[in-house]
Amino acid sequence: MTISLPCVLMRAGTSRGPFFLRDWLPESDEARDQALIGAIGASDPLQLDGLGGGSTLNSKVAIVSKSTQADCDIDYLFAQVGVGHQSVDTRPNCGNMLSGVAPFAIDQGLIPAQDGTTKVRVFNVNTKSRIEVTVCTPGGKVSYEGDARIDGVAGTAAPVLLNFLDAWGAVTGKVFPTGNRIDMIDGMEVTCIDAAMPLMMLRAKDFDLTGRERPAELDANREFLDRLEKLRLQAGQLMGLGDVSNSVVPKPVLVSEGDSANSITSRYFTPHKCHASHAVTGAIGVATAFSLPGTVASGNAMAPGRHGLVVLHPAGQIDVEVELEGEGDEAVLTSAALVRTARKIMQGILHLPDYVFPPALKDAGASSLPPGHGFRTFPQREVRIIVPTSAGGGNDTMARTITRKLGPILGQSVVVDNRAGANGSVACEYVAASQADGHTLMFGYIATHGINPALQKLRYDPMADFSPVGLIGFSPTLLVVPSELPVNNIQDLVRYLKESGGRASYASAGVGTVPHFAGELFKLQTGTQMQRVDFSGASPAIGEVANGLVEVMFPSLFTAQPYLRSGKLKALAVAGKARLNALPNVPTLLEAGVPGVELTQWYALFAPAKTPASVVKHLNSALNHVLNDSDIVARMQADGANVQTSSPGELHDLLMNENEKWQRVVIQAGLRPDLIAD
Repeated sequence: MTISLPCVLMRAGTSRGPFFLRDWLPESDEARDQALIGAIGASDPLQLDGLGGGSTLNSKVAIVSKSTQADCDIDYLFAQVGVGHQSVDTRPNCGNMLSGVAPFAIDQGLIPAQDGTTKVRVFNVNTKSRIEVTVCTPGGKVSYEGDARIDGVAGTAAPVLLNFLDAWGAVTGKVFPTGNRIDMIDGMEVTCIDAAMPLMMLRAKDFDLTGRERPAELDANREFLDRLEKLRLQAGQLMGLGDVSNSVVPKPVLVSEGDSANSITSRYFTPHKCHASHAVTGAIGVATAFSLPGTVASGNAMAPGRHGLVVLHPAGQIDVEVELEGEGDEAVLTSAALVRTARKIMQGILHLPDYVFPPALKDAGASSLPPGHGFRTFPQREVRIIVPTSAGGGNDTMARTITRKLGPILGQSVVVDNRAGANGSVACEYVAASQADGHTLMFGYIATHGINPALQKLRYDPMADFSPVGLIGFSPTLLVVPSELPVNNIQDLVRYLKESGGRASYASAGVGTVPHFAGELFKLQTGTQMQRVDFSGASPAIGEVANGLVEVMFPSLFTAQPYLRSGKLKALAVAGKARLNALPNVPTLLEAGVPGVELTQWYALFAPAKTPASVVKHLNSALNHVLNDSDIVARMQADGANVQTSSPGELHDLLMNENEKWQRVVIQAGLRPDLIAD
């Protein structure tokens, strides 16, 4: 049995690991954890058969999804995977991996990027806490390049600002879970604190250590590590965490004096080895204990306000800015901010080994997995995308661009099947009648699921007969004419059409298509007459316009782009609300004095009605993954289309709005007599 999953490998802070959208992973928690074990290669101490690096620092996983919290943008679940043993611990948080979460979410289309910087509110599922993350997004895209430097990482990168808003008591409900700032465990003074991460803090000098030892030196001290673990197990019980023998929390920390009044030295354990640098969440905990009085780490008394603190670690330091309110025992921290960096190392398909899954699954095979286990069994064979127009047109080109990337993600071949005819009805009726299992899909667009149903009675219902999968993108509509036609603007064209006495013509890609609908609206708004010439699609239609056999057409920029570049066509106007960056000198029809002709073409993927929600969800995730591929974005932009991802629900809402809009326009324009209101 082979399971293939989309995956992004990132260096985040001083950690590294795979990042997944939740939709990419098996549905049940048990199956999800088995997949993570296989992804990291946890069974082997060296983790040779996975993405891990033989260390807890490189055995981390980030799982990201749209947030279920009203005040947050995304949810982040951290998983610590075992090294040399098959285990997954989702109790702790990881602040280093957190630094890659927002850039990853923006890259994957979960969050729209702003120009300059983008703020993302993250909900950490592990600790039920919120973090505000600021990411560099010049030009509306994530930038990983920059001048920020963090200790423990070579080179520089773009800064990622992490502002922890409510990390205090997030796991146990209290900053000091035992009710004390210092507890006595086996004769040792210990501070048990819950600040971004449950920690057990001790003074290095109480172990006759300086606190400046190298990690390798501490790791080699077996007697010290054994004693530290015994203390940790007892601290876990006192903190209300129960038996923590199979958990990585609480994390042990040794503290000692820093180099200045605002610094403290820390040795952070993971929990059985000393961290080569320091965990971000651990730094928040250490800074908290340093700021508040009465702990084993307390520094000088601090006044309310902002304070810049330094946590010194083996590889350098972490600067933490804290906000303190109140004084003495009433003092509380309300925020803690620090800078990290992240880098996307690679993005692709991860192939999981079968030995990490239960024998019953391997015996059954991928196509007959037991119900409820959580692994998706779709797709089981070739997936076909039915395109309602002829080969070579804009729809066909866009569909084929997507299928090249979609197949590898789904793990099956994806092919385009052109079924032109009856203005898209042939394709729509075929898909609507297909088995609702996700293996036959519809490349729908504004004509098949918007305009055409408003213009005429059809044998399919664009709402009831289809399950929306997701948007693909938008392309503006242009008014184009042959380059040899003696007109250079809309005023010239209107004059030419009126002088032609109705002998001029416009090209239609079929009844109910945008070229047809826009042509009729243009005639209505300008008082001109043109003969309609129908073609079997936009591709043959625009070819005849380019050859000068038809005078006018309203194609998408996607369809017109090659002919505009070759000089065979010229664009007189944009049938939209605004000018295009690609054609800044071409006015809108409204600017040219022709109102009421605004048609932006959209494209989307649909499945037959009653397709299982899990299949639709899987298809949507795969489609959005493709549409966030920089090569796909660049290719579609070059062809004149803008990528736009969506959820199935958002596409459903678009259909509802489109249906109402075009019904209204058709009635107002008198294009369907049987619907004209009295």
